[in-house]
Amino acid sequence: MNNMNITFVCTGNTCRSPMAEGIFKKIVEARNINDIQCRSCGLSAYSGDCASPNAIEAVKKYGVNIENHRSSVLTQYLALETDLFVCMTKAHAQALKNALYMYNKKITVLGGGIPDPYGGDLQVYKNCADEIYRNLSILADALFCELQPMSENHIDGIYNIENECFSAPWSRDSIAEELNNNTAHFRVAVSGDKVIGYIGVHEVAGEAYIANVAVSEIYRGYGVASRLMEDAENGARERGCEFISLEVRKSNQPAINLYKKRGYAPLGERKNFYTNPPEDGLIMTLYFK
Repeated sequence: MNNMNITFVCTGNTCRSPMAEGIFKKIVEARNINDIQCRSCGLSAYSGDCASPNAIEAVKKYGVNIENHRSSVLTQYLALETDLFVCMTKAHAQALKNALYMYNKKITVLGGGIPDPYGGDLQVYKNCADEIYRNLSILADALFCELQPMSENHIDGIYNIENECFSAPWSRDSIAEELNNNTAHFRVAVSGDKVIGYIGVHEVAGEAYIANVAVSEIYRGYGVASRLMEDAENGARERGCEFISLEVRKSNQPAINLYKKRGYAPLGERKNFYTNPPEDGLIMTLYFK
C-alpha cells in the first residue's frame, strides 16, 4: 500500500503523536516501504512547541531523533491530505470524527489506546514509547500485508484464527480440504510468515457465498477485513458471478456496519443458524451491476 499519508493524533502534539510519527518513520524505513508520508498533530496543540524532553529521550532507544519536532494543530489542509488518521485514544478518534464528518476519512485508534505519559518520569515515557512501537509494528503488518491464494503453508495460521474468532471453528482438516475444492476461492492476508486474516468464498452457478472472513484480533480496525472483502468481491465479479452473499450473527453490529458500508443489504434470516450461543443469522447480499 504505497502513496499513503498518515497523521498521528494526540492532544498537545508534544509526547505521544511525535513519538509515534518518529517511530513509524523508522519502521517504514526498515521495511523498505516507499511513498509513505508521516505527520502528527494535536487536537489542542499550540503551534511551535518542542517535543517533551522525556519524549525525545525515550525514542532514542529506537534510533529516532525528534529534537527538531514542533507541534502543529489540525488544519483543513492536513485533513484533506491525510489518508489515515491514527489516534492515541478513542476520545481523540471520536473528536476527530465529529470535526471531520464531512471528509469521510479513515480514522483508527492505535492498539487499545495509548495512555498519556504527561507528568510522568522518564521510565513512564520509555514504557509509553515501547507500547507505541509494539502497536505500530502491528499497524505496519496490517497496512502492508499481502493478499495471496491459500496454500498448505497457510493452513495452521487460518486454523489459529478460526479458534481465536469463532465459537464453532473449522477443523484443520476442513480447512485443508478446501485446497482441493474446485468451487472454493480462499485468500489470506499475510505479513512475512504470519497469517493475519483470511476470507473463503464458494461459487456455484454464478452465485458467490462467503463462508468465513476473519482477522486476528490485534490486527482489527486497520482495514484488513475491508481489503479481504474487496478482493473477494472483485474476484467473484471477474468470474461472472451475479452476486456475493454471507451470513452474520444478528448481534454482530460492527460486522453488519462493515457489510452495509460495502453495499450489502439484509435480504433474509436463517433461524438458529449459529451455535455456542444459538442465534439467528442475517443474510446480507451484494448484487453486481
